[in-house]
Amino acid sequence: MGSLYRIAFGIGLTALAAGAVHADDWKVAKDEDGIKVSLSDVAGSQYKAYRGVTTIKASVAKLRGLQEDVAGACAWVHECKSQKILKHEGDKTWTYTQFNTPWPVTPRDSVLQITTVEGADGSLTRNLLGEPSYIPEEKGFVRVAQVEGYWKLVPRGSNETEVTYQVHTEPGGSVPSWVANKFVVDAPFNTLKALRERAMK
Repeated sequence: MGSLYRIAFGIGLTALAAGAVHADDWKVAKDEDGIKVSLSDVAGSQYKAYRGVTTIKASVAKLRGLQEDVAGACAWVHECKSQKILKHEGDKTWTYTQFNTPWPVTPRDSVLQITTVEGADGSLTRNLLGEPSYIPEEKGFVRVAQVEGYWKLVPRGSNETEVTYQVHTEPGGSVPSWVANKFVVDAPFNTLKALRERAMK
C-alpha cells in the first residue's frame, strides 16, 4: 500500500517524463468535480498507469511556482509526508519524498529526477523519472522501485491552465491489489483537487 501511494506522490510533486509511460487504451475511472481520471494497463506490470486532467483558473507561472516549492508541495500531493530538494542543476532537479502509508504497510520513499521543458506555446512539461539508487536507502522505508510520468501545464485563455498529471509506478515490496486499485484513482484526483484549491487561494 505505502509503496504505491508514496511512489505516486513523489511523482506528483516532482514531475515525470512525458511519453515515458508506455500505456494505451485509457479507460475513464472517475469524472467528478471537473477532474477526469483515466487508467491504463502497462505491459509487464501488475500496476496500472494513471492520468488526471483538469483546468485550473491560474496561470502557468503560478502553478509552476507551487510545484517548484518542493517542500511546500507536500501539502497538496496525495499522502506526502515530507519532501526536499537533493540537487538542482540546469533544467534538472532531484527530489526525495517520504509517503504516508496505512498500517501495517511499510512506509515508502522515492527519489525523482525532474526535468523541466518549456514549450514555445507557453506550456510547461515537468518530466519525472525515478532514480532509486541516487541516495542510500533510509531505514524503515521501502524505496519505490520505478517511477515514470509527467506534469504538463498548457495555457488556456488569459488566466486558465489545463493540467495533466500522468504517472506509472512500481512501488517495491508487495502491495495488495485492492490498495493499488484505490491508489491509482485517489492519487491523481486528490492531488489535482488540492493543487487547484491552493492555486485559487
